[in-house]
Amino acid sequence: MGKKNNEFQERLLETFRVEAAEHVKAISSGLLRLEKEPAPEKQGEIVEAVFREAHSLKGAARAVNLVEIGTLCQALESVFSALKQKEMEVSKGLCDLLHEAVDSIGQLLASGRREGQAEVAELVQRLESARQGGAPAVKKRKRQEPRRKGPAEAALAGMPPPAEERPSLVETVRISTSKLDSALRQAEELLSAKLAASHRAAELQETAAALAVWEKRWSYLEGDLGALQRSLRDNGAQKEKGEKSQPLARFSEFLQWNDTYLKTLERRMNTLAKSAEQDHRALGGMVDGLLAEMKKLVMLPFSVLLEIFPKFVRDFSREQGKEAELVIQGGAIEIDRRVLEEMKDPLIHLVRNCIDHGVEKPDERVQQKKPPQGTVSLAIAQRGGDKVEIRISDDGRGIDREKIRAAITKLGMVTAEEAERLDDPRLLAFVFESGVSTTPIITDISGRGLGLAIVREKVDRLGGSVSLESRPDAGTTVSIVLPLTVAAFRGILVGIGDGLFVFPTSHVERVLRVAAEEIKTVENRETIQVKGETVSLVRLATTLKLGRQAAPNGGGGKLPVVVLGSAGKRMAFLVDAVLSEQEVLVKSLGRQMARVQKIAGVAVLGTGKVVPILDAPDLLRAAVEAPAGPAVPVGTPAEAKAKQQSILVVEDSITARTLLKNILEAAGYSVKTAVDGVDAFTTLKTEEFDLVVSDVDMPRMNGFDLTARIRSDKTLAELPVVLVTALESREDRERGIDVGANAYLVKSSFDQSNLLEVVRRLI
Repeated sequence: MGKKNNEFQERLLETFRVEAAEHVKAISSGLLRLEKEPAPEKQGEIVEAVFREAHSLKGAARAVNLVEIGTLCQALESVFSALKQKEMEVSKGLCDLLHEAVDSIGQLLASGRREGQAEVAELVQRLESARQGGAPAVKKRKRQEPRRKGPAEAALAGMPPPAEERPSLVETVRISTSKLDSALRQAEELLSAKLAASHRAAELQETAAALAVWEKRWSYLEGDLGALQRSLRDNGAQKEKGEKSQPLARFSEFLQWNDTYLKTLERRMNTLAKSAEQDHRALGGMVDGLLAEMKKLVMLPFSVLLEIFPKFVRDFSREQGKEAELVIQGGAIEIDRRVLEEMKDPLIHLVRNCIDHGVEKPDERVQQKKPPQGTVSLAIAQRGGDKVEIRISDDGRGIDREKIRAAITKLGMVTAEEAERLDDPRLLAFVFESGVSTTPIITDISGRGLGLAIVREKVDRLGGSVSLESRPDAGTTVSIVLPLTVAAFRGILVGIGDGLFVFPTSHVERVLRVAAEEIKTVENRETIQVKGETVSLVRLATTLKLGRQAAPNGGGGKLPVVVLGSAGKRMAFLVDAVLSEQEVLVKSLGRQMARVQKIAGVAVLGTGKVVPILDAPDLLRAAVEAPAGPAVPVGTPAEAKAKQQSILVVEDSITARTLLKNILEAAGYSVKTAVDGVDAFTTLKTEEFDLVVSDVDMPRMNGFDLTARIRSDKTLAELPVVLVTALESREDRERGIDVGANAYLVKSSFDQSNLLEVVRRLI
């Protein structure tokens, strides 16, 4: 029994070492970018990324009982949390200290040492001192002589321990997973050849059909050609022998030859089309068979991943003073190893949440007439032929809705009034947002609001979906639906202007056409009715920032619309054309473009053209911020260009004034500036403008008073006013609305694309 446990521990440590190395590399890279990035908003994005990496590494380290690494990660998390909350600033000394902590984690991984508690404690103390406001002190670590490693530590360090030969009834061969992945990728590339063969066969069929149309039209004239030839022969008999043929006779002979020649080409084309179709079917069958067999090679049962969970649940529940058992169903179901590896962290987060947030302590459960021991269930089931569903559930207290409302209100995601109006599915969907936590105290286990955000991010990246159900005092269930493989999938090909894009079919609820009069405006957003439900409508071109979308042609006045759904959200996207549904091969964008928003990858069509695959969850989130536009744009682009709109920028700060002026002028607007409200109102009385962009806090006349003066003047009352200010309290926003401002943008979250979108919408 002990020998079996040692072997299992060695496999577990080897898996952790590979995963941990990736996390350490990502954190180190993030810290280097943090040192070089002066922009606060960019620093926030980097801090969020390294925060998540440290959080995931901590969870993985605790799963294999590497306490020192987990403790260091917890200390790093505390510093990253303070940076995220703006409680401390990035400095050279702080970055040096963070690098030293990450280096220590790397050394622990490389050496496989489980000692060093004193060194780790000293480093944790310095990190905590820096977080509390002390000057970070970088201490040079003493180099220690490496000692002899045990079997488990050797596996952790990447040194394979000696293993004795075991007899086996089945002949097997050990092969590197990298070689298997390479063979699979090459097999997947054959899908491009299959798609190209299908396209060529279709082209030949179209050519054969075109020749058939010619033959049909020619058949109407064959009788006339025969009559013409007979007439020419009669006329020729009356002429003297040796006289040259008339041009009309030669033309008649050519038409007869042309008829015979084209019919021969038609027969050959039909033969080629049939052969191409047969070749396509044969190649398609071979490619599909090869891919199916190759995918089997990289398929692993869920039990490979889940074998660590029973002990994890036992140890973790005892640490929390609780009793819980794990029930696993469907562990024999196989899935792509790449999907399995990506799902390790999310499943750890979810099982930990079940125990930490869900399962109650024994005495509390007894009072509620429940067994003292809670149950955590992890069930895997196949859905159709290409998907698998993972359900993680507990029989605990469920999610407190009021705590979610309090958390999202505190974070400013919604107002208190909006939070009260949220129905249950929309409210529960907020638990997947970064920073939302129902735990009031931040501990080394929870309270940071990152776990479920990481789960959704990983599931989205794999092309899956996640949903949540919870009943008070009856438990919570998280359902994750994933594809069995991550390479090929079916997509809806749509057109926007001259561009092509692919919607993943897994997120497309339906495709339909709507008449322009069916588009209604509700709360300043365009909507349509889908099966009796009101769904927001946005333009795909606008969401992708491709410029104004032209009115679609054809379809009897109907506009093509694609309805997407993900994580309980639904939205309709207006496109120029819906072309087809087809199988596509997914190709990644590479590391250089891994962070491109709204794009999940690219696909190669049968024509050889490379088109972007849209990231449906990211697209849905971005579309919420996209401005609504008219169903049919008014005027042509040439007319819009001919009339250059004029904007008055009112700002007392010369730096902010110059920045706003440059942004608007770069977008093609004519811009004039004023230094305060009095200067602006005087300018408005003497010149005509299409819009005013104004600061609020200014001498002589502030932005609120300027807006009120504009609204009270009969000649200026309809002039759009955008307030751009550092005042972000709810009272200031409400005052801006009361005086008649059309938009209120806060400088702390200012984005030039937001300003330009607001301006385009107002003028």
